[in-house]
Amino acid sequence: MATVPSHPYQPRHHMRSRPDATAFAICDTGEEVSFAALEASANRGAHVLRAAGIRTGDHIAILMENCRAFLEVCFAADRSGVYYTTISTHLTPDEVAYIIRDCGARMVIASDRFTDMLRAIAPRCAVYLTGAEAVGFQHWDTATANAPATPIADEAQGLDMLYSSGTTGRPKGIKWPLTGDLPGGRSMLIDLLTGLFGYGPSTRYLCPAPLYHAAPLRHTMVTIKMGGCAHIMQKFDAETALRLLQDRAITHSQWVPTMFVRMLKLPEAVRAGYDLSAMRMAVHAAAPCPVDVKRQMIDWWGPILHEYYAGTENNGFTAIDTAEWLAHPGSVGRAKLGVLHICGDDGNELAPGCEGEIFFENGHQFTYHNAPEKTAACTNAQGWTTLGDIGRVDAEGYLYLTDRKSFLIISGGVNIYPQETEDVLLGHPMVMDAAVIGVPNEDFGEEVKAVVQLVPGCDASDAAEAELIAFCRARLSAIKCPRSVTFRAALPRSATGKLFKRKLRAEFWPGA
Repeated sequence: MATVPSHPYQPRHHMRSRPDATAFAICDTGEEVSFAALEASANRGAHVLRAAGIRTGDHIAILMENCRAFLEVCFAADRSGVYYTTISTHLTPDEVAYIIRDCGARMVIASDRFTDMLRAIAPRCAVYLTGAEAVGFQHWDTATANAPATPIADEAQGLDMLYSSGTTGRPKGIKWPLTGDLPGGRSMLIDLLTGLFGYGPSTRYLCPAPLYHAAPLRHTMVTIKMGGCAHIMQKFDAETALRLLQDRAITHSQWVPTMFVRMLKLPEAVRAGYDLSAMRMAVHAAAPCPVDVKRQMIDWWGPILHEYYAGTENNGFTAIDTAEWLAHPGSVGRAKLGVLHICGDDGNELAPGCEGEIFFENGHQFTYHNAPEKTAACTNAQGWTTLGDIGRVDAEGYLYLTDRKSFLIISGGVNIYPQETEDVLLGHPMVMDAAVIGVPNEDFGEEVKAVVQLVPGCDASDAAEAELIAFCRARLSAIKCPRSVTFRAALPRSATGKLFKRKLRAEFWPGA
């Protein structure tokens, strides 16, 4: 071990200086994993990968809930020069099979709860299970227990290759080029996230979201690489999150706006009953946050809120702190990675204040795996790239998001972006969640419809529908207001808060 270099951004470095310090904890089970234990498990996992023929540049897939093995497998791949693709546990068998096939996984490592699914889809690669053993599958826990705890001879820096949430179609694999470096060196993500959010050895980070998504995974791994401790929730619950913030003396945390809404809907006495004074930074992203919701969070938590706009692609990155946001309410910040441009339908750059498609110049290099046509479609003539979002930039360079281009409603020739209407609906005390979509209209092509989840105790009724429509009409122009409201027990969102509007639209568009 003494001959193996100890780079500052890997568990090995912290194992040597603070072996017994906790690298991460699974809040629901009480498991705590020290840096020494993580170093050993990552090495063992790397040996299992090599013994199975997984070499630098190969791909593996991980299908697990938030658990100890999830991060141990990621760190094993991270030091083996391997691409690791984490798969949502909420996908259908067909969707899981598509990702395994598309990413070219040579191995799948999954929790035992997915045994039946994996039997059904029969991936053409090695399959290892964690947890209970099952006939026909190899067992990751046994294989790693019998492997050496020392580093493999040919260590190399691996990378995640994650898939977009698929909110507008089949998910796309986002692939960055491998660096060819030894593991544990500086990286764009480490520099960006630590510089903006201050992750370090004293960090106690709360992850309330699934690790298979980009932001929770990357922020968690950066926290650990910087010597901090990540506290992982297996499932978000509003009051449980507040209790963990208090009991674990959490200093850093990451959220999505739907989590803010759920915490704000708790009774005032419940919210006031928790001591959140240890928090130094709370960051949110993944979806636009309604201005009123963010003001309430700042009033409650203080000037510790940070927000950013980025995608899994990391083709660009904007960020804003509380003081900036109060001076520019509604903004998601100025560019911290790449150069911002707003372009019209003709491809030409627009003046400050004009709405158009958001592009980044000189952002992080990426491609869509097995989809050169999709890579080309998001790249303009200047080589700038877009995620398909619409927004505007003010004279000081602050970006404001309008909506996704694909969510546009065109009614009677008028362009309507539904985000503004959704934000208004969320301000009504009866509303827990809301989506606004376009549905068929014989005269205008489309009309505005709201799909709403009510807070517990509120009844879905004609009176509730009329009240919500009137609430919107008092605050928005008539063209932006829903003509009808449909109530649902829950809306189809990813665990990071992204709304699957294509699923809602398909209900109302024949043949969609």
